[in-house]
Amino acid sequence: MNYFNFIDWEIVYRLFLSLCLGAFIGTERSFFKKQAGIRTFALVSLGACLFAYLGFAIDSSSPSRVLSNLVVGIGFLGAGVIFLHEEKVIGLTTAASLWVTTAIGAAIGLGYYSEAFFSTIFSLLILTFLNYFERLIRKE
Repeated sequence: MNYFNFIDWEIVYRLFLSLCLGAFIGTERSFFKKQAGIRTFALVSLGACLFAYLGFAIDSSSPSRVLSNLVVGIGFLGAGVIFLHEEKVIGLTTAASLWVTTAIGAAIGLGYYSEAFFSTIFSLLILTFLNYFERLIRKE
């Protein structure tokens, strides 16, 4: 019996793509030595992809229920990386990055590849280039 005949290669592709895109965003966060890095972002994207896929596979008439719970769940995780240090709030960008990465993973899980790809590119542009503009504005 060949077990490879029972594997749905489309979901394997979606899972792999979601973890890669999440890892790209996590690489940027690791480069700037932030709290959450490559593994965290890859896992968040992978989990969101799987939840979105399973939510649609189980009840294709209402995938929004699963998506709304993804937002709630990632809000809890994001709140864990935000804290106050010496009268300065730290972790907001990382929390927002986790939020976007969840949406990217969910988009892939539902088959919206181009939307996920461009959202990843836009996220990386925001995280890298706008960082330099913020520093210029703050004159650090």
